[in-house]
Amino acid sequence: MSVVLVTGGSGAIGAAIAREFAQTDDVIFTYNANKTEIHGAKGVHMDVCDINSVELAVSDIIKEYQHIDILVNNAGISLIKPFLDTTAEEWQAIVNTDLNGVFNVTKAAAPSMVRRKSGAVINISSVWGVNGASCEVAYSAAKAGVIGFTKALAKELGRSGVTVNAIAPGVIDSPMNSAHLTPADLAELAEETPLERLGKPEEVAKAVRALAENRFITGQVLGVDGGFV
Repeated sequence: MSVVLVTGGSGAIGAAIAREFAQTDDVIFTYNANKTEIHGAKGVHMDVCDINSVELAVSDIIKEYQHIDILVNNAGISLIKPFLDTTAEEWQAIVNTDLNGVFNVTKAAAPSMVRRKSGAVINISSVWGVNGASCEVAYSAAKAGVIGFTKALAKELGRSGVTVNAIAPGVIDSPMNSAHLTPADLAELAEETPLERLGKPEEVAKAVRALAENRFITGQVLGVDGGFV
């Protein structure tokens, strides 16, 4: 049984990942503004943008469970807005959560893995981090940064037996996407994929498990996007 830490458990994808691992493992998921209950998993408060909040939460988890085997950096926010209308504060909020948050949590959790010469880090990026998206420059840039972080850290931690990979979801049927896109927008994006549908959070969760459990895959970015190009 592994100890799995999933950030951003209050979102659709984070909750699906927590539920997937809770079938077989000890799961701790984090929330910030919205406290969430997930059957079979333990919720803890963490603000991934605040290094003190992160270090305190991770320290408490390690005290209780002795170590962390799998870290899933899923916490994130989005912004759909023309670049010229994007404020410095909005840019900073996206980068702080989507990129700096990955640094903060990994920095706190990775030493536990390095000491044991075993572990897996899965970072949730985005298809827009791979391809870029109009009116999502801040989000695309932060998620592209997650990919660079993943590939570089995989090379650095490989000798310690720690794998580091990323998932790049396409358009997923989730409240976050529904809040920013109209039904017509979502339908148009679905039609652009060879499978002609939106992805499901559970499909992302199963891909996370597959990467976490394969000990000879590292430094990779797996697209869970229905073939979206």
